[in-house]
Amino acid sequence: MDTQKIVELDVREDLLLKKEPFDKIMGAVKQLKPGQIFVLHAPFNPIPLHKLLSKKGFVYEVIKLEKKHWQTTYIQKEVDNSDS
Repeated sequence: MDTQKIVELDVREDLLLKKEPFDKIMGAVKQLKPGQIFVLHAPFNPIPLHKLLSKKGFVYEVIKLEKKHWQTTYIQKEVDNSDS
């Protein structure tokens, strides 16, 4: 897989230090270029984030790698501009 197409963010350390990672996560999402994939590492399955990003046109896949290590891959659905 092309590493330039993947943007990874690990918020496990932030959460361990009681830092709220939401702004960091949304900042990374806003910086995504068309075709880039966002991979998030967290200590739990971030269900509220799935709902939020689904509304923004992302599909996701979640993998539990370890007890406190969940990897979620978000891919932006292709936008159909054929109607414009």
